[in-house]
Amino acid sequence: MTERKPPGISFETWADRQIREAEERGAFANLQGKGKPLPNLDRPYDDLWWVKEKMARENLSFLPPTLVLRKEAEDALAAVEKAPSERTVREILSEVNDKIREAIRRPPPGPPLNLAPFDVDEAVRAWRERRDRERAEED
Repeated sequence: MTERKPPGISFETWADRQIREAEERGAFANLQGKGKPLPNLDRPYDDLWWVKEKMARENLSFLPPTLVLRKEAEDALAAVEKAPSERTVREILSEVNDKIREAIRRPPPGPPLNLAPFDVDEAVRAWRERRDRERAEED
């Protein structure tokens, strides 16, 4: 059985009126995903789904600082491979070396860092050899 409307309240509540007026203005006409199935319906329910989606959108992670620094060091080495100049190689490695040295001085929480600063001169030498080899292959 449904309850009767309490006296003094109109049939259209404030929220209902807001929604109706927005529909009349066309505010819901071109919403993203209109006419498409809801995403992730086939996945099991997760209470923190919205947190995980927000973190993915914001490019955040749950990793401890030491693991983040290890990943940053890997990314720096990959960037060195594609660096256009010796100066860029030195800048990339100097930046990550500063972070590694700081982490060695004041170890952050998490697993051991197990990283030492990169030998910039050795990396530059390897970068030159690789560049020279690639140029020789092109000719």
